[in-house]
Amino acid sequence: MEPRLDYFGNPLAGKVLRHINSASKLVADSALPATVQELVKIRASQINGCGFCTDMHTKDAALAGETAQRLHLVAAWREAKVFTEAERAALELAEQGTRIADAAGGVTDEAWANAAKHFDEDQLVALMSLLAVINAYNRINVINQQPAGDYQPGQFG
Repeated sequence: MEPRLDYFGNPLAGKVLRHINSASKLVADSALPATVQELVKIRASQINGCGFCTDMHTKDAALAGETAQRLHLVAAWREAKVFTEAERAALELAEQGTRIADAAGGVTDEAWANAAKHFDEDQLVALMSLLAVINAYNRINVINQQPAGDYQPGQFG
C-alpha cells in the first residue's frame, strides 16, 4: 500500500498537524495516566482501522513498559482480566466516543458516569480531548491510506 499523497511533507498539512500536535501535547502532559492515554489511542485506532496509529501507539506503549499480553488484549478488553476498572471505563468511553455515528444517542450516561467515578474533571476533559485528537489523526491516515509497520518510536519528536 502506498499513501495517496505525501501528507507529512505537504506544507499545508504541516500547519494543520502543528495545531493537532499542540493539542496532543497538552493532553499528554495532563493528569490523565499515560497508560490510559495509550490504551485509548490504541482502541480508537483499532476501531477506525488506522494501521498507522495502531502501529505507532502499540510500539510507543511497549517502549513505555506496557506488556505484550495487555497490548494483544486491547481489542477484546471486555473479556480480559488484565485491565483495571479505570482503564475499562476509559476504554468504554473511547469506544462510544469513537463510534458516535454508530451509536444512536452518542455516549451513554452510564458510560460517562462510570468514567466520572475514576477520573476527575480535568482528567475527563483530557480523555475527551484525547479522543477528539486521535480520531482526527486516524481519519487523516485512513483517508490518505497511510501504510503501517515502519514507525520507529520517537520518530516524530
